[in-house]
Amino acid sequence: MKTNAARYLDSLGIHYELRDYALDTEDFSAILVAEKIGLPPEQVFKTLLCVTSDKEHVFAVVPGNAELDFKKLAVAAGARKAEMVSLKEIQPLTGYIRGGVTVFGAKKDFPVYADETLELFDVISVSAGVRGTQIVLSAAGYIRASRATLVDLTKEHSS
Repeated sequence: MKTNAARYLDSLGIHYELRDYALDTEDFSAILVAEKIGLPPEQVFKTLLCVTSDKEHVFAVVPGNAELDFKKLAVAAGARKAEMVSLKEIQPLTGYIRGGVTVFGAKKDFPVYADETLELFDVISVSAGVRGTQIVLSAAGYIRASRATLVDLTKEHSS
């Protein structure tokens, strides 16, 4: 089944593959999704809708095995701070539900900030706009289609 996100990529002539996976109704974690579609978690990117202190909505796209650093996102967006939008705001703002958010075909064209590690991979995976389906595409294709600004967005973890 073609999703709005897939139709958006078709309109740009960007090659992709749709991968369906068995849905877990409790766990939407990117790590679990990565396991189910056969990619390492660092290649499965989660799309988070955030809001800045200037009330601007932005997408933050980070690897599945990493945590978003809100300070870094705020700096990238030119704001004092940034935070996640509330769960109830996600669908009205994007047209998508939690676990199915993607920048492709979203209701509004919010700025996209993607973690710089995205371009390290030949292919990455992001939600196809519905729970249970991922879009696998080239990093270059993702950057072109999303018009993402690549920046360091993840928290440093001390080992």
